[in-house]
Parts: sequence; structure tokens; C-alpha cells
Amino acid sequence: MQVTRSIQQVGSQIQEWLAKVPIMKLRASLFKDSQLSLNYLVLIASSCLIATFGLIINSSAVIIGAMIIAPLMQPLRGFAFAAIEGDRELLRISTASIAIGTLLGVAMSWLAGILLGIPEFGSEVLARTQPTLIDLTIALVAGAISSYAKIRPEIGDAISGTAIAVALMPPLCVVGLTISQGQWAYSGGAFVLYFTNLLGINLACTIVYVMAGYTRRNNQFSRSLSWGVSAILVSLLVIPLGISSLQLIRQSRLDYSMQSLLSDSPLISRPDVELLETRITWKASEIELIVRASEMITSEEVAIIEQAIANEIGESFDIFFNVTQATRVGAQTTADTPATDTSAHLSIAPQSERA
Repeated sequence: MQVTRSIQQVGSQIQEWLAKVPIMKLRASLFKDSQLSLNYLVLIASSCLIATFGLIINSSAVIIGAMIIAPLMQPLRGFAFAAIEGDRELLRISTASIAIGTLLGVAMSWLAGILLGIPEFGSEVLARTQPTLIDLTIALVAGAISSYAKIRPEIGDAISGTAIAVALMPPLCVVGLTISQGQWAYSGGAFVLYFTNLLGINLACTIVYVMAGYTRRNNQFSRSLSWGVSAILVSLLVIPLGISSLQLIRQSRLDYSMQSLLSDSPLISRPDVELLETRITWKASEIELIVRASEMITSEEVAIIEQAIANEIGESFDIFFNVTQATRVGAQTTADTPATDTSAHLSIAPQSERA
């Protein structure tokens, strides 16, 4: 009994510390934020266009501009509050705003991708197609910051906007862009990231609202249902996100091993060979080496490297050399010295690949 009483006292102290806005005032504010208004649609369109163009030009600075607007966060906070309170009207309005905002974001980014055409995606797009457990953790922290800022007006919404939008609008725009180019695998990964962030933010907001005491005693069923649904969905997401996290760790380790192995290769260690860039495509099991060399690289030498990598890592890779031939020229170079076109590129693959 003493332990239970102590827990209740601690809970009451936390609620007194967190709760700064009366429940009816908070509900009215969330109801206003969740409205499907013209302002909300304008913010969605603006944030979507900024994020889409930032993704197309692969500019993180431009994407940050879309992060600041953060329109989707407003109805999402209302949705979390309505779920634990059993407020059907607020739940209906917030759900409609989230759904329409999501569809509008995907449609606008899809249209931009169709009109502009994208030959290839940059790192900003690709980074949002492989969600991991880290992304879920970020969403939980961001959601907690946002809901805390809502019940503590002195903090202001600027903090929540900066923290949340990065987890919502950019992956949503990636969904539309990749669909426009028929990259369904990328679209699926980006949508999983978007849904992960929605769920993580909603769960974090729910936790903060409950800790702050914004729940009625006669709404035990609604609160239990909200917890149950959130727990089930999070459990379902943990499996694919965990697998993706393990794959990312494995790929990072293999990247390091591959770079070390290639650097120690006799071919790369040749005095006339300068390794400029290494590109590893794990899905296709291909390695492209961008090098500068004064002498020719043969397919037999490439085959030796392939065999060395297969023996070391236990996995076969197709290796291709993109060679820029170079000649050292000084003031005393005679006119009879054969000139070499430094802009010429040669793709060298093993003999088996060329056959």
C-alpha cells in the first residue's frame, strides 16, 4: 500500500509539473489546429513543394526550409488527444486533415516528378527509403517535444515545428517522387518511414498527455484501446525496422572491409594508379572503381581482385574499373613523347564479363 501511495504521489507531482493548460482550453486549441482549413492546405502545399525541390536538387538546406513549416503535426497532436479522450468529433476532424494532407503531399510531389523528370535520385532521397529503428526513436523524441511544447505555451511551437517536420514531409515527398519514376521499392520504403514517424509521434504525444493528466477517469476504455492499437502497430513495425537496422550495420561493416581490401590490393597500390572513388552497389553486387592510371589495366588484373574479395568476404562481386589515362608532362618533355587523352575513360571488366 505504501508503495502504491508513493507512486500515486509521484504521478500527481509529475502531472502538476507538466500540465500548464486547462484541459478544455487545450482541447479547443487542438480542435482549431486540426481543422481542414485553407491555411492548412496552403501550408501543406508550400511545405511539399519546398521539400520536393530540395530532394530533386539534393539540397539539405532547402529541405530544412520545409521542415520549419510542419503542417502535418497540428492535426496529429489533435488525433492523439482525441484517441485517449474518446472525443469522436476531434478524432474525425484530425483524421480527415491527416489523410487529405497525406494524399495532397503525395499527389503534388508525384506531379512535380512527372513534369520535371528525374534521371537519378540523390542521397537525400535514397536516405529516406531504408527506415530503421533509429527513425522510430527519432519520431518518439520529436513527438514528445511537440506535445510538451503544446501544453507548455512558454516554449512555443517553433521547437516542435523544427523537430517534427523533418520526420513527416520529406519522406512523404519521396513517396510521390519515386512513384512518378516507377521506383516502387523506394516508394514502399519511404512510406514505411512516413508511417513509422506518424505512429511514433502519435504514441509519444499520447504518453505526454497521459503523464500530464489530460485523461478522464470515465474514459478508461478509450485510453486502453488507444494504448492497445499503438502497441500492436509498433510491434508490427519493429520487425521490419529491426531487419533493416541489422542490414545497415552489416553493410557498414562490409563497406569498411571492402575499402580496406581494395586499398591493400597490389593493383591499387601500383605507383601509376590513383584511386579516386569507390562505388559499391550492394543489391546488384557490383563495385565500380574510378581510377587514374598511366598504364593500361587488364581484365586479368581485375579478375584477381574479384577472386581476392570473394575469398575474404565470402561473397562474389562484379568489379569494373572506370579508368582515366594520364601522362606526366614537364617543360623538358620532347615532342616525340606520345600524348595521352586525359579525358578518355575506359571501363575494364574481367574477361568472363566481356565474353
